[in-house]
Amino acid sequence: MPLDPVMARLLEPQKSAFSEDVLKLEPAVLRQAMKEAGPALGGAGPEVAKVENRSIPGPAGEVPVRIYWPGGAGPHPVLVYFHGGGFVLCDLDSHDGTCRLLTSGAGCITISVDYRLAPEHRFPAAPEDCYAATCWAASNAAGLGGDPERIAIGGDSAGGNLAAVVALMARERGGPGLVHQLLVYPVTDHELDTPSYRQNADGYMLTRDAMAWFWKHYLERPADGENPHASPLRASDLSGLPPATLITAEFDPLRDEGEAYAQRLRDAGVAVDLRRYDGVIHGFFAMLDLSQARDAVAQACSGLKASFS
Repeated sequence: MPLDPVMARLLEPQKSAFSEDVLKLEPAVLRQAMKEAGPALGGAGPEVAKVENRSIPGPAGEVPVRIYWPGGAGPHPVLVYFHGGGFVLCDLDSHDGTCRLLTSGAGCITISVDYRLAPEHRFPAAPEDCYAATCWAASNAAGLGGDPERIAIGGDSAGGNLAAVVALMARERGGPGLVHQLLVYPVTDHELDTPSYRQNADGYMLTRDAMAWFWKHYLERPADGENPHASPLRASDLSGLPPATLITAEFDPLRDEGEAYAQRLRDAGVAVDLRRYDGVIHGFFAMLDLSQARDAVAQACSGLKASFS
């Protein structure tokens, strides 16, 4: 399909988001510039019953989280959510709208995790923080009005990578039990050589050069990319993982590795609802001017509710 005309209009001001000049900036400078600009690709989400910022114990100190509660009587299912941003950018504020959409649409408590960012904290700091937050959510769900037997994880882009990795870690480490993994255009491999990388290397906001920049800052050394906790597509065994909702975008460098991960999960006997959304780019999920985004959010919420039930 050609680029959706609404998508083209929304993309125009974002085309230089990861230009050569931008990628010369220090990560901390780019973070601050993004924070001052506000959420670029998604607006404010819906009202929810309650929102609270907290700090929870992590493997190297306190980890900030933001907790969203839905309306109605509990106990509610719980979604632990990991934001995107290439392991280097973004925070609780950048994904506030996304978390509100999921809280409202899936009727769940959502715990958004402000994990440590690279390059100040390289791999495996982020997955270890996310795993610790998931363990905390399971242990403290009842006190939050949640159900410890209905814990899901999710994330977009780098956050989708972290959700996939936390699912692996939970299986390897004996828990916590997870009922679902929501993977929105996830990063699943550190190699940049798929057809979708070649087809969508430039012009659609996220570029191949930007992903190389993110990986350079995330990994201590290139060989770390072989580790399944960095590249979950390289895990030798994906059996026994929770059911997955997996969303990809046609004009996204990450499209093929996300779909390859879905196929690996299916081959391992894991139920997967994979859908590619045509005419859109990486980052479209929260852009509710797009019918594809509204459909993707509905798919995500449907998958979560089915597993929660």
